[in-house]
Amino acid sequence: MMSNLFSVFDPSTDILNLKLNWTSTIMGILLIPTSMWLIPSRQTMMWNLLTTKLHNEFKTLLSQSKTSKGSTFIFISLFSMIMFNNFLGLFPYIFTSTSHMVLTLSLALPLWMGFMMFGWIKNTNHMLIHLVPQGTPSVLMPFMVCIETISNMIRPGTLAIRLAANMIAGHLLMTLMGNTGPTMSTTLLSVLIVAQIALLTLESAVAIIQAYVFAVLSTLYSSETN
Repeated sequence: MMSNLFSVFDPSTDILNLKLNWTSTIMGILLIPTSMWLIPSRQTMMWNLLTTKLHNEFKTLLSQSKTSKGSTFIFISLFSMIMFNNFLGLFPYIFTSTSHMVLTLSLALPLWMGFMMFGWIKNTNHMLIHLVPQGTPSVLMPFMVCIETISNMIRPGTLAIRLAANMIAGHLLMTLMGNTGPTMSTTLLSVLIVAQIALLTLESAVAIIQAYVFAVLSTLYSSETN
């Protein structure tokens, strides 16, 4: 019996105290069939088109120079991992790892720390300039430095919370609607099924959008350090 509504997201299946639910994080590999490496298929062409579009967009955001070639592939890989895990969570009885702060903060915090360390060590003057927006009056400069510093400090938290909260919200709504099914009449049950299908379609879009937002914001944070 659930102690509370959020316990549906807790890792509960284990062997020798090893949580098996987290194995869903690497299940995205199973979605890539071996044949796609041998024969060009529609899946291969669609994925190549998607990665090419992302590469061009991230390259524009990064204002890529000769010393940072290949940086876009980090964010493409990040997008792919998050999207795979978001989609896997839509299947019944599969643990949604991206709905937990343990995973989302583990992705956001090292990225942010890497950007900050690189920026302050390699481009110290550039990072200091970013603390005071152009055209700020002299009186407001100390306040703007405080605001920009706090804004930089909370970035990994906002990245992690945004992804986890969006994944939890849709799943909670679907759980609540599903639990009301046994007590409904036959007429209302058909309405519930249609609503669940519509919500599942929306969650499929959210799975892609949230992965894209996470990758784009990470790219923008990276571009500010160059």
